[in-house]
Amino acid sequence: MIRIALVEDDKKYVSELKEYLLRYEKEKKEKIAVSVFSDGEDIVTDYTADFDIILMDIEMTFMDGMTAAKNIRHKDEEVIIIFITNMPQYAIEGYKVDALDYVLKPLSYFAFTQRIDRALTRLKRREKKYITIPVKGGRVKLDTSRIMFVEVADHDLIYQTVDGEYMTKGTMKDTQESLDVGNFYRCSRCYLVNMEYVDGFQGSDIMVNGWKVQVSRSRRKPFLDALNNYMNEAGK
Repeated sequence: MIRIALVEDDKKYVSELKEYLLRYEKEKKEKIAVSVFSDGEDIVTDYTADFDIILMDIEMTFMDGMTAAKNIRHKDEEVIIIFITNMPQYAIEGYKVDALDYVLKPLSYFAFTQRIDRALTRLKRREKKYITIPVKGGRVKLDTSRIMFVEVADHDLIYQTVDGEYMTKGTMKDTQESLDVGNFYRCSRCYLVNMEYVDGFQGSDIMVNGWKVQVSRSRRKPFLDALNNYMNEAGK
């Protein structure tokens, strides 16, 4: 369920945006819950950080959208804010509150869906996924977002994570399937890399949060293409 707050004082745009979201929900097969606020003051009052995305008008009667966004950021650093405005000069101001984007009035469905697509891409990057692996003496649950890379060494798999190293038995094929969350890429026979931690290149190696990881010659170009796509989608 995607929870969206719509902060807009113009009933015409409220109706239009709700129709767009309903259409988007059907086309993308996503479940969307919409809460409507008629002023920035309404959403700021008793704000509980329950939303994934806020679609925020800028010009409103009691509290404008920019002021409301600044208030919200004090309580919620994660929520995605998209401004709705007929004044593009506010786009620069939006960076101060880490707004993802803005969409200009009058609204077109195509432009609107582009922004929602981008917001959902960011949301999915944030979603936590866990895997449980057997280790000596028991089992351990790993947050996949904290796995930097997985390495094959002899007949063992080594998970290098932000929190330490974990060794287990298994195959790289099974590991790749269990980590199929979009940001892991098999850069060689021996390495599966989380592209979130790739810092740069050095010869035939990539730097992964300070570690050197080898990229095979045959996979170099497809890996670079995948990394480029990942960075563009993530807005890096």
